[in-house]
Amino acid sequence: MQAHEVEVHGVTVSLVTGDIVDQPDVDAVVNAANAALLPGGGVAGAIHRAAGPGLAEECRPLAPIAPGEAVVTGGHRLPNPYVIHCLGPVYGVDRPEDELLAACYRHALELADRHELRSVAFPAISTGVFGYPMAAAAGVALGVVLDAAERLRCVRTVRFVLADERALRVHREALERLLQR
Repeated sequence: MQAHEVEVHGVTVSLVTGDIVDQPDVDAVVNAANAALLPGGGVAGAIHRAAGPGLAEECRPLAPIAPGEAVVTGGHRLPNPYVIHCLGPVYGVDRPEDELLAACYRHALELADRHELRSVAFPAISTGVFGYPMAAAAGVALGVVLDAAERLRCVRTVRFVLADERALRVHREALERLLQR
């Protein structure tokens, strides 16, 4: 597992390659959810498979959610006590994409802080079947995290769990650009 890590306002922001359902040392993993909060493909499918059917049952009364919104559930069979479900924008359909994607990350961090969680792991929301270009999404996501770091009371670790080396490189470049501003 490759990793890259920086500390901003007492919050460790780390970039790793790996599997979002294999992050046993974080309080919450973030699900790149669909509006109905149902099992699907990609990250949502993997999280629901690992968590078991209880997750879909807990999600049912919370749905539907709109792009940019986030809700929290228990982790069920995952090693994490919580799952934060975010609906990212479909690129080219849900507008303004950048504001909706930023809202996902901002709302997830607010929920984590409100639930007094110390650590959260994000996938690259909207960059799979929702078509958001990875470099643009990385800039939005990391920008929100860096901006929020100063206000977070409880969250001390924000991890981006990325599918491969290319995604890691793109996120590392975006992080370096943001830190130079």
